[in-house]
Amino acid sequence: MVTIRDIARECGVSPATVSKALNGAKDVSQNTSERIRQKAKEMHYLPNSAARILKNNVSNNIGVVFQDDAMSGLTHEFFNRILNSAKNELENLGYDITFISATIGGNSFVEHCRYRKCDGVLIVCGDFSSPRIQELVDSEFPIVTIDYSFERHSSVFSDNDEGTYEIVKYLYMMGHRRIAYIHGEDCLVTGKRLKAFHRACDELGLNIPDEYILDGVFHDPEVSRKRTEELMSLPVRPTAVLYPDDYAYIGGRTALEKMGLSVPGDVSVVGYDGNRLSQALRPQLTTWYQDAVMMGKLAADKLIQTIESKDRCKPERLFVRGLLLTGGTVRHIREDES
Repeated sequence: MVTIRDIARECGVSPATVSKALNGAKDVSQNTSERIRQKAKEMHYLPNSAARILKNNVSNNIGVVFQDDAMSGLTHEFFNRILNSAKNELENLGYDITFISATIGGNSFVEHCRYRKCDGVLIVCGDFSSPRIQELVDSEFPIVTIDYSFERHSSVFSDNDEGTYEIVKYLYMMGHRRIAYIHGEDCLVTGKRLKAFHRACDELGLNIPDEYILDGVFHDPEVSRKRTEELMSLPVRPTAVLYPDDYAYIGGRTALEKMGLSVPGDVSVVGYDGNRLSQALRPQLTTWYQDAVMMGKLAADKLIQTIESKDRCKPERLFVRGLLLTGGTVRHIREDES
């Protein structure tokens, strides 16, 4: 391993001068600093992270908690866009990331974070009511969460209220009055979307029967397939169906094809997320685009601000607005069809 002494020997300067140059000290001339940094690069020098932690009490390492109940891992496009964006931003700011597990370094997220000397933690996805996450939230670590808030920590939200509300308004504008909703599993996001769905329906004077609102599961096409079959088997079918996300809609699409029903000729459909899959389908899926890239960037920036300015950085809730993508899966229907 290349050391500061090796660089000093090659440059003909003292180890102290090398250390100052690599740490940006002002009392080393610009030419000497540039020569030392270039030599360090040529020799593939890497700073001793353990020594840096002891000296500055900073590891430049961010812990990431990512627990996906759907077991889709990093193939979940919404979350992987958040993670990739956060990773890029953190790297630009000089930080590495470590995925945190409850089975390494002890039996909790906190122990693993301490084991990895994390400066802070980004909780992207998980069971926020679990004791392990609550223990982490109550610990000494600066934390930023996605789509969930804790009193002492900052959080970044996709505006789920706005998204669902605008979808219902759009369907109403397109003539639909019989609107069904297959929503995600019981969680904070589902609660917000359901509340917005009912608020929009109430404001528009829509009386939605109970059998039009069905439990589904995020990112699970098989459950959406079954729920779609149930809806399309009702004596009075809905003219439009909302799905919990774009990927889950694939199951609904399969059910409709099997039943000989066309989109949007026989039934209109709307997804949620605005991922690349939705725009590759034909017809293009009408969906609500969540700006996952901005969410990841904001979360990373806020976490680093919190780490580097603990006394001055106050917890806050940051909301990222979305956009309705009007594809080809919603048909304008006449009053006698609604």
